[in-house]
Amino acid sequence: MSIAASPFNVWIIFVLVLAMGAISPIAEARAFFIFGDSLVDSGNNNYLATTARADSPPYGVDYPTRRPTGRFSNGLNIPDIISQQICQSQPPLPYLSPQLTGQRLLVGANFASAGIGILNDTGVQFLNIIRMFRQLDYFEEYQRRLSAIVGPQQTRQIVNQALVLITVGGNDFVNNYYLVPFSARSRQFALPDYVKYLISEYSKLLMRLYKLGARRVLVTGTGPMGCVPAELATRGTNGGCSAELQRAAALYNPQLLNMLQGLNKKIGKNVFIGVNTQQMHTDFISNPQAFGFTTSQAACCGQGPNNGLGLCTRLSNLCPNRNLYAFWDAFHPSEKACRIIVQQIMSGSPNYMTPMNLSTIMALDSMS
Repeated sequence: MSIAASPFNVWIIFVLVLAMGAISPIAEARAFFIFGDSLVDSGNNNYLATTARADSPPYGVDYPTRRPTGRFSNGLNIPDIISQQICQSQPPLPYLSPQLTGQRLLVGANFASAGIGILNDTGVQFLNIIRMFRQLDYFEEYQRRLSAIVGPQQTRQIVNQALVLITVGGNDFVNNYYLVPFSARSRQFALPDYVKYLISEYSKLLMRLYKLGARRVLVTGTGPMGCVPAELATRGTNGGCSAELQRAAALYNPQLLNMLQGLNKKIGKNVFIGVNTQQMHTDFISNPQAFGFTTSQAACCGQGPNNGLGLCTRLSNLCPNRNLYAFWDAFHPSEKACRIIVQQIMSGSPNYMTPMNLSTIMALDSMS
């Protein structure tokens, strides 16, 4: 059976998957590759001379080792939880980790780097970070390293059958267009034109990823950027979300989905899967109590209004129960929020996952 499937067939498989209880971890592990920014970085920036780091307490306070790992989380992040769902015994290591050798290469790698964006000029204030073009260069290098171990044919098979997650775009607004008043990009582009430019540049990155062998790529949109604690503290109006950043998200996310659908049509297969993280976040931001949170406005770790100012450090306010907070720090979801997001990635309706969720993807791929 080919990767592409009619909506009717996809729906039938989705129903069967639910009936079999396949929301629990899938039986056969596959390689997993991660690209993007701090939402999915598992520690690459630990090996770089950069200010975009999460290698000091209280980061990692709820991680199994109770120590900071470079993840911008109190515990596990989204790639860690997806890795569990596809039955990997441990998540892929950061590409820069000296431990990523031999057999560890077979399960994939995490190329993500906090602070980066679609554009090369995003995150310049963080100095030495792995920009998207460089992450893809590393992916090529990874394949050469893997080929030296298992040969080119098996390398192609591992890459083609792998799951890929890419999370990038938010920093192009927060840490570029809106970083300072009258930023270079805001002088160059009106917001609608900037969004079109980002989408155009992103499509080039995704096509390069496809040419490098990626065949199942989860592509997340931005969350409701104006509603994170940092923006509530600095740009919020009357205690509410930043209208300008919400406008940016509302422009960007539908165009991203349209671009992904266009690429799939061009390729002739459902390679790129749209992940509606804006809606996923909006669910627990608009009704935190429904998900067991007491607040979605204040970060667990931080200082100032909403704990939304500055970095999370040893000197910050720290909540005693992270499970009651949708946000761990000024920008990043808590581990519990990440688990809610991954649950939607696994089993969410077409409102969350387009054209299909990850459980359906796994079922289809096991039949092909």
